[in-house]
Amino acid sequence: MKLHDSIPFSFNEVPVDEMCRRAHAFADLMHTRRTVRFFSDRPVPRQIIDECLRAAASAPSGANRQPWHFVVVSDQVVKHRIRDAAEAEEREFYQRRAPERWLEALAPLGTDADKPFLEVAPWLIAVFYKAYEFTPAGEKVNTYYPHESTGIACGMLITALHHAGLVTLTHTPSPMGFLNEILQRPANERPYLLIPVGYPAEDATVPCISRKPLAQVVSYF
Repeated sequence: MKLHDSIPFSFNEVPVDEMCRRAHAFADLMHTRRTVRFFSDRPVPRQIIDECLRAAASAPSGANRQPWHFVVVSDQVVKHRIRDAAEAEEREFYQRRAPERWLEALAPLGTDADKPFLEVAPWLIAVFYKAYEFTPAGEKVNTYYPHESTGIACGMLITALHHAGLVTLTHTPSPMGFLNEILQRPANERPYLLIPVGYPAEDATVPCISRKPLAQVVSYF
C-alpha cells in the first residue's frame, strides 16, 4: 500500500520559560471551567461555533479516520423535539433504570429529569461517532478507536468553547437513538454526546464542589 506523501513538519519552538507561562495560564483558565445547567437565550454568533468546531475536528484519531460528525442545532422546533425525547428517557432513568447508588451519587448535584437547557441554550451540538464508513465505491470500511477518537474531539471542543468565553454542559441521556431520527443521521452513526452551548443565565449557580488534587490523579515514574 502506498504511503501518504510526507511534508515538512512546521514546529515553532518557544523558550522554556514561555512554555511554563503558557502552561500555567492555560491550566488556570481551564480551572475556571464549570458545567452549567442554567443558560441564557442570548444569541451566540455562528462564527464562534464554527471556529470551535474547526479546533475539535483537528483532534487525533485512529488511522486518521476522523470518525466524528457534529450536528449543530439552533432551530427552536428541533430543540423542543430533542428536549421532549431526552426527558422521556431521563424519566425512565430516574424512575426505573438507575441503580440506587447512582442516584445517591447524583443527588448532591441536584439533577433530575427536567432539562430546560435543551431549549434555552442558543446552540445544541449533537456529537455522533461513526462505527463504520463507506468508500465512494460503496465498500464498507471500519473505523478504529471511534469512541476514544470522538472523546478526544469532544474534549477539544469543550476546551475551545470555554477558551472562547462560552459555557457548556455534557448531556448523555441513555439511550440516545432518538437523535438519529430527529437529526436524520444514518445508521452507521451512533450518538455520543449532546452539548448545550451559550452564555450562562444571569442568576446561574453551580454546585460547590472541588477537583481532586494533582497528587491523587497523577503518578510519575
